[in-house]
Amino acid sequence: MRLSTTSYVVLGLVESCQPATPYDIKRMAEVSTSHFWTVAHTQLYSECSRLAREGLLDERQEQTGRRRKLYRLTDAGREVLDIWRAEPVGEPFELRDPGMLKLFFGADPRPLAEAQLAIHEERLAEYRERARIKMPEGMRLALECGLGHEREYVRYWKAVLDEALETRTAARSRM
Repeated sequence: MRLSTTSYVVLGLVESCQPATPYDIKRMAEVSTSHFWTVAHTQLYSECSRLAREGLLDERQEQTGRRRKLYRLTDAGREVLDIWRAEPVGEPFELRDPGMLKLFFGADPRPLAEAQLAIHEERLAEYRERARIKMPEGMRLALECGLGHEREYVRYWKAVLDEALETRTAARSRM
């Protein structure tokens, strides 16, 4: 059986909110794991069915109404999730930041920094609000990491914006 990181994301999210429909899993990912590990919604849906076929999720279909599929973690699913959680991570942090990519390739830093600053200030405010909610320790620790990243992004993009404004002012004064 081949399990990907997406498999573990699905198993972990099902564990957190079971019984869960694929839609429930998608919504949970949107407010949690998608902030540090992006998975396409279509992958979440298809991975649920695949993990059920592998015996890691129990799949039940409602007999009435919308006939949604509900998933629960099986004992085998909990076992592979526990084994995965126990393994240390031997990979470096992977950063995929479109704003940084554009900056690297020569985008005008001022409008880019303004947009990025607004995005990261908003996310920082969201994270601070979420930090008021009681949650399991692992989720709290991940949120603290997110808070640290967002504080640093806000600091960084403010510095880029300040530098861009100083450069623009200096250029105008030379005219």
